Amino acid sequence: MITIASLVILLPFLAAVTGLLGSRFPRRPHSVRPPETGEGGILGADAPEADAPRSDAFKVNADTAANHRAAWIAVVPTAVSAALAIWLAYATWAATGGGGAEPSAPVGPGGQGAIDGVTAAFTVIETGSVPISVGLLVDGLAASIAVLVAVVALAVQIYSVGYMRGDRRYPSYSSFISLFTSAMLLVVYAADLMVLYVGWEIMGLCSYLLVGHWWEDRANSRAAIKAFLVTRIGDVGFLFGIFVLGTAAGSFRIADVIAKVPEMSSGTLIAATMLLLAGVAGKSAQVPLHVWLPDAMAGPTPISALIHAATMVAAGIFVVARLYPAFLGARPTLDVLAVLAAIGMLGAALAALAQDDLKRVLAYSTISQLAYMAGALAAGSRSAAIFHLITHGAFKALLFLCAGAVIHAVGSNLMSTMGGLRRGLPVTFAAMTIGFAALMGLPPASGFFSKDEVLVAIEGSLSSGSLTSAAALLLYGCALATVAVTGAYATRAWLRTFFGQRAPQPQSQPASGAPHAVHTAAHTAVHEAPATMRWPILVLAVPALLLGFARVGDVHWDAAALSLAVALLGAGAVYAVWRSDPLADPARLLGPFRAPCEQAFHVDSVYTGLFVRPVLLLASLVVRADGRVVDGAVRGSGRATLGLAGLVRLVQNGNAQLYITGLLAGVLLIAAGAVIFR
Repeated sequence: MITIASLVILLPFLAAVTGLLGSRFPRRPHSVRPPETGEGGILGADAPEADAPRSDAFKVNADTAANHRAAWIAVVPTAVSAALAIWLAYATWAATGGGGAEPSAPVGPGGQGAIDGVTAAFTVIETGSVPISVGLLVDGLAASIAVLVAVVALAVQIYSVGYMRGDRRYPSYSSFISLFTSAMLLVVYAADLMVLYVGWEIMGLCSYLLVGHWWEDRANSRAAIKAFLVTRIGDVGFLFGIFVLGTAAGSFRIADVIAKVPEMSSGTLIAATMLLLAGVAGKSAQVPLHVWLPDAMAGPTPISALIHAATMVAAGIFVVARLYPAFLGARPTLDVLAVLAAIGMLGAALAALAQDDLKRVLAYSTISQLAYMAGALAAGSRSAAIFHLITHGAFKALLFLCAGAVIHAVGSNLMSTMGGLRRGLPVTFAAMTIGFAALMGLPPASGFFSKDEVLVAIEGSLSSGSLTSAAALLLYGCALATVAVTGAYATRAWLRTFFGQRAPQPQSQPASGAPHAVHTAAHTAVHEAPATMRWPILVLAVPALLLGFARVGDVHWDAAALSLAVALLGAGAVYAVWRSDPLADPARLLGPFRAPCEQAFHVDSVYTGLFVRPVLLLASLVVRADGRVVDGAVRGSGRATLGLAGLVRLVQNGNAQLYITGLLAGVLLIAAGAVIFR
């Protein structure tokens, strides 16, 4: 099993190295292929890419042969890796008697737990204190998450072949996706916390490179830098949390750390888990480090699908699940996690309800759904959190890829430019309907079953005592309210995208002297995306619809009925408002709260005032001090040396008469001094 797990990680890594170093060789003259609207490509002449406008130079300068090689180099190893991950998950499931889908570490209320899986160390690095064991671990938790990562990564790679057609930097783009995939798989299969941290940091680098793929646009580069810096803030705490756990356990091996949890003091566990929680909040975009994720929508849409469904944001929840016994031994940390989850799930859902950008709706939706998982973990149910993580990965990847197809057809991210697309995009409409149903928790979609388990776990925390009563009540109240708001924003996005009529939109700036025209849906026909984009959508629609039936026997029908009724209440309210005026935005039902919700409660502005501006002011003071004091001292010493040299130069001018006169004057002064002071 360890050999197979190694191959699952190494194949995407080798694809990344080969793609970066070899896809452009042998070099050929750049070929120019006109944009296509059929099976071959995404960029039609009348359908510019919306979420990242590019100049024609990106297409004209593209090396088509290099892009084809890069596509094969990226897709084939990822496909093999996905197949091996599926086989490994099945083998693990069979070895555990059909329980492989359940995280396999038995966890008790006191934090006891043991890793029930296969582990192996390739080498041990002596550090002089706590050794680092370079090894892998395969258990039910790792195997199930690895399948999610590999399958979504494969779908994204295939989808990108059409989506990024003609992009001159496609080889590096596909290579970074492969590296991203390999890093997340390393996090999943790592048997040592330091090995896990390596994959954790490589993902941060890849997110920076991919979000800023079209860095010529300043907004894209700023979004990439923001994502990198915000997640780095959390990673500082994460690293120190690893140090605390490793030092207390005498080992960084995850199995050793979990085995030593019962022997650790509560102070050690609280300190370690609080520090780890900082990294989790950064990677999984949870309050208060959630602000990077909506801005990360500046990157290509397939990258949004990868980040939101299978890599970055899933890593934080996975780490809490992997080290769950340590968190169970630190009850104050669970209370903090519950409060942050409650605030995050409802706040992000309200923000999603007011957005006009379709991708930002899905981004805030991801923050909200991840908060559901964090709430389940705080409530004491790791299985519910992981189940929802897997189903969410399927339907959120589906939603983002469908959003990319819609953007391709319309030429804009904004829902105000959409409407009535269900006739022109029947496949995308059906698939996105499944995705929205899963997001809302409507049967028989997968989200109905996983969200039911999360809500049951949160409701159980009211009486189980796993959380303080105030934290449990806040979490449960926000969870139910979020169900209603989720139904509202999902219905709003669905209606505004596929129903009604498209509002008249101004065309791009006409040529000089031409009249400024207006086009409507009648003048601009929408069309489905090419096959390379449609097939991943169709494949992901299957688990998004049917995956929940794997746990159909665990459904709590009373809680499920309550959740369904609340979701339909939110959906019905939005439908009634939309029905009264299909061209108006149903977000108007928020009334005076719409503006703060649209601005995500001005958290970015608060951070700008509290942190960004003071840091910029301090930086400007440092620059001035460096220029006037440090550099001034250097320049001043130089000027003083030049002045002194000028004085010395006056007596070293090469005039022999002056030298003799000076010599005689000196002798005269010495003689006079000798006579006078004798």
